[in-house]
Amino acid sequence: MRAHSGTAAQPQRTLLVGCGKLGTRLGLRLAAGGGEVLGLRRETDALPDAFARVSIDLREPVPRSLIPEVDAMVITLPPDDGGPDSAYVRSLRHVADALPAVPRRVVLVSSTRVLEGRGGPSPLSESDGPAPASARSTALLDGERLAIDRLDAHVVRPAGIYGPGRDMLVRKVRDGVPVQYARRTNRIHETDLVRALEAMLREPEPPRLLHAVDARPAPLGDVVTWIADALGVPPPPPIEPAVPSGTVLRGDRLAALLGALRYPSFEDGYRALLER
Repeated sequence: MRAHSGTAAQPQRTLLVGCGKLGTRLGLRLAAGGGEVLGLRRETDALPDAFARVSIDLREPVPRSLIPEVDAMVITLPPDDGGPDSAYVRSLRHVADALPAVPRRVVLVSSTRVLEGRGGPSPLSESDGPAPASARSTALLDGERLAIDRLDAHVVRPAGIYGPGRDMLVRKVRDGVPVQYARRTNRIHETDLVRALEAMLREPEPPRLLHAVDARPAPLGDVVTWIADALGVPPPPPIEPAVPSGTVLRGDRLAALLGALRYPSFEDGYRALLER
């Protein structure tokens, strides 16, 4: 797998399905590079003027004529709580049914939550099989399988996404909300995730499965203690008893795709976030 290079091809016409904060940031990068961007969501009024707007409620069947033909598609639909009639899986199925043709490149943004049943201190990579342990993670995995089977999708699984506008942990530390210090955590800065999604579209042979995680998995206690010190406030109280949980994920494949992360550690990312 080679690092992302400027000579790789940019898609000419990209459909962003879901197109929330993450999809919008990606779309703005694609539009700045000269690509045509179409944002598909229920309410499209807030989308940038640079996007063509496709207003569709994917929870219901979609007539084929409503979705235009494109050469690339990125799906960033938010997962639901799962269950036998998951709206998330149903929406993905409706997308697959309505496409006039399968784009040459499809990227589904899933979640490392599908590995939650593999909790433990041993580092996990993309070669480790999924182990959903909840209805939500089962729905995510069902969505991955549907997207692969119907759309030949490449799958990106981000860990905890943080960055500007995604500062929930900072607010918890500032407010002194108790946290479980022993929980193992992984994360990715939104800037690096957007770079990864763009690379997945541009590269001739991107990985079929990518864990979008930085190079610094850490116990949550380490992270909140660092943030508290940077804020000049007391660390939040630990939840007792300490119960180790969560996974440790390797980010080698992401590093190989991008070369270097803009924010390779939580210290780098939260320092930049707090400086804002």
